[in-house]
Amino acid sequence: MRDMVIFPHTVIPFFVSQKESLSALDHALKKERDVVVTLQRDDSENYSLSSLYQVGTLCHILQVLKLPDGKMRVLVEGRTRAEISSLSRKNDFPMARIREMDPADGEDGARLTLLMQNLRHSFITLAGTRRKIPKEVISHVEKADTPGKLIGHVCNSLNLSPAQKAEYLQNGNTAEVMEELSTAIEMEKELLSLKKNIDTRVRKKMERTQKEYFLNEQLKEINRELGSDREDGGDLKELERLLAEKNLPLEVQDRAVKELRRLEKLQPMSPESGVLRTYLEWIADLPWNSYSQDRKNLVETTEILDQDHYDLKKAKERIIDFVAVRQMNESSKSPILCFVGPPGTGKTSLGRSVARALNREFVRISLGGVRDEAEIRGHRKTYVGALPGKIIQSLRKATTSNPVFLLDEIDKMSNDFRGDPAAALLEVLDPEQNSTFADHYLELPYDLSHVMFITTANSLHNIPRPLLDRMEVIEISGYTDMEKYNIAREFIIPKQLKAHGLKGTEITLTEGALKGIITSYTMEAGVRNLDKQIAQVIRKILRDSIREYQTRPGRFVLSEPSPDWGKAIPTVLTRLEWEGIINLDDLNREVREDELRGYLGQPVFHESDLKTNKTPGLSIGLAWTEVGGRVLPVEVALLPGDGKLMLTGKLGDVMKESAQIALSYLRANGERYGVDRDFHKTHDIHIHVPEGAIPKDGPSAGITMTSALLSAAAGIPIRENTAMTGEITLTDRLLPIGGVKEKVLAAHRNGFTNVLLPEENRKDEEELPHEIKEVMTFHFFRSVKDALAYLFPGIGETK
Repeated sequence: MRDMVIFPHTVIPFFVSQKESLSALDHALKKERDVVVTLQRDDSENYSLSSLYQVGTLCHILQVLKLPDGKMRVLVEGRTRAEISSLSRKNDFPMARIREMDPADGEDGARLTLLMQNLRHSFITLAGTRRKIPKEVISHVEKADTPGKLIGHVCNSLNLSPAQKAEYLQNGNTAEVMEELSTAIEMEKELLSLKKNIDTRVRKKMERTQKEYFLNEQLKEINRELGSDREDGGDLKELERLLAEKNLPLEVQDRAVKELRRLEKLQPMSPESGVLRTYLEWIADLPWNSYSQDRKNLVETTEILDQDHYDLKKAKERIIDFVAVRQMNESSKSPILCFVGPPGTGKTSLGRSVARALNREFVRISLGGVRDEAEIRGHRKTYVGALPGKIIQSLRKATTSNPVFLLDEIDKMSNDFRGDPAAALLEVLDPEQNSTFADHYLELPYDLSHVMFITTANSLHNIPRPLLDRMEVIEISGYTDMEKYNIAREFIIPKQLKAHGLKGTEITLTEGALKGIITSYTMEAGVRNLDKQIAQVIRKILRDSIREYQTRPGRFVLSEPSPDWGKAIPTVLTRLEWEGIINLDDLNREVREDELRGYLGQPVFHESDLKTNKTPGLSIGLAWTEVGGRVLPVEVALLPGDGKLMLTGKLGDVMKESAQIALSYLRANGERYGVDRDFHKTHDIHIHVPEGAIPKDGPSAGITMTSALLSAAAGIPIRENTAMTGEITLTDRLLPIGGVKEKVLAAHRNGFTNVLLPEENRKDEEELPHEIKEVMTFHFFRSVKDALAYLFPGIGETK
């Protein structure tokens, strides 16, 4: 046989067409009607013993039917396994010498019984899922009482290749054969289950697709009847037209065309169709290779910057430099600037002014509280409701690829398990990388090298160092009182008059009134509160003026109530009906300093007595904060005790260490100032920094604590009207500190005219406003000894 294996105890029909096999059958019919049936290993006509499986089945011929075409249909019954030991030929057919084989030799009866039960159960379970197995076969399997019968019926019913069946027939170990058949049945059951699941899903999908198709066809017909039909391809053609009109980069164009072709093959109502359509609309809406023309006139640029902001020379000069460079090289990369300064100093509005001066679009993104990287880079478009990040979204709003991009409050970002947005900004703010910025949603490179990025921050401490290294930092310090006065006169008052609809009126604040608001109602580095106070004054003037206008005789008349009013209220009521429109063009008011209390209430800030306080143990330091500089009083008290050092005022670790250094310095050098070297052994030392609810830290209070300790220990007050700042060391050095301008402005706001600074900060004096240097005196020292000699005149000489 070439494609069939017959097992013992089974009845199988088959067709015979080979001449030799027909002759062999004729000979067997004349004898005992026995034949040996075995499988050929190949399809050759001339076979030998090596080309056959040597174990076959001894079969008895039950029935033979000769067909008209010369073939025979033979029905045989397998009797037993037979091993062919040799082949010979007689006349024109082969003869075999065989040895009948007993399949159960040496097998454990109990184990065979269990294997038979397991195989029978597996087969019956399989038959329950496969309807092609006849009931007669199932009945034979259930009634099989020997392993050979069971194996024969099972093998004939399974989807096994002839070679596999022949191998089972070769194997005389029936236990092993039954185990392998059980495994094969389990595998077929798994395949049938998987196929059933796949068929079910495919059928459901086909049903859904057909349902969508029929519904869409019905919808078309309904729309056509209503006269509002539109071809499905209309939107796609419009989208294709928009993409073709865009000057897309080659890579983007290839991707857009590819996705558009995919979209054409999808059903309009499928979810993927909506995702692709939105994606292509984003590509079509972005301003690829679309740029606005920069303003090139340096004089015009300077005038616009000066119109919007007072002073800010460094920032304005940097913008003018950029405009000058662009005239020589239009392909130069835009700078990435970081404006750092206290609140209310005009950082955000300066970014808008820069965009106006350069004739570019302006985009602002607030980064305060942003803690998700996807806010910058976007989400993958496979997510439901996915969108590009804020960078790409803002570019679509800007409609050009070279806007001025303001990243506001970059120092207020955070991070969590969703990623670090500061790390995502490393690529955005790097001129060497942002030409190929890849948003997660687009998955295409976008050129950001033409965008001018401006970031704002109140402090550099919270900005990661790699991100800070990519930006050009420009400090915008607080304003002096004179600068605030000029800003209010030239910018704030005209802006507030326009905002309140009083552009044509004459409301003026005298010099004394403006300076009174600055010194008595605001105490800040910027002008935000000053803006609020001036707005309140103008609101009160406007309120009083309108009340006065509305109460003039002849402006109101009494009329009869409306007929509809009688349904709700008594008809005896009358109503006031105002005729005409308020006109305050003739309003002319001047606000004097003595009128401020009527508009703003009691003064909030009063002149500090710290500059004239002569209490021993009190020293006035200067501190830098994110909202500007401030004075930092330090108080020291000596109490009877055994040398404990108590620190209060919510001090940070660095400031606590400064107190330890100050105490150690005084113990080592106290005799020079008339202080007993062992004074600390009989006293407890309490150092307090007022406003204890506010955290304080930093090394710049070293000289302040040292002078306060010496003042308390010697019982001598510090030189009055003097504020100080500087870090000290145990070796008598006075080290430089930062934030000099903010600290000096804080001293000026509080009325101090003398400031003690480290010698290495002398260079910072050049950055101070001219009006500050005219009214204040700065004292620079290299050593703590010299600084204390200035603060305590004559104390060191007596010793």
